[in-house]
Amino acid sequence: MPVGTSNIYGKISISDDAIAKVASHAALECYGIVEMVPRRLRDSISALFGRNSSTKGVNVSTSGDRIFIDVYVIIKFGVSISAVADSLKNAVKYKVEEFTGMIVDTVNVNIIGVKL
Repeated sequence: MPVGTSNIYGKISISDDAIAKVASHAALECYGIVEMVPRRLRDSISALFGRNSSTKGVNVSTSGDRIFIDVYVIIKFGVSISAVADSLKNAVKYKVEEFTGMIVDTVNVNIIGVKL
C-alpha cells in the first residue's frame, strides 16, 4: 500500500518498493553490513529468478503517513552488534525520511548471521 501526501500542487504517492530500495541502499552503505538477506523462502526463490533483488532483506509497511521498516542483514564478524544496529537504524531512518518527507515510525534490525 503506497504512502501518500498532498500539498497545494497535488498528490504525491510513493510505493512500498521505492521506499524499500532507498532503505536497502542506505543499509548497504553502513559499516559492518555485509549483505541483505531474504526474509522468507518465497523471497529466496524470487531472487533466483532475478525478481526484486534490490529490495531483498527489507520489508516496508505503512499506516497513514507512518512508515514501518524491517531490515534483515548479515554483519561482519568482530564489529559491535549494538553499534552497527544503531548506525543502521539511524541511516535508514534519515535516508527514508529525507526521500519521502514522511515520518519513519520504526526501523527493526534483524541480524540473521555473521560472516568473517
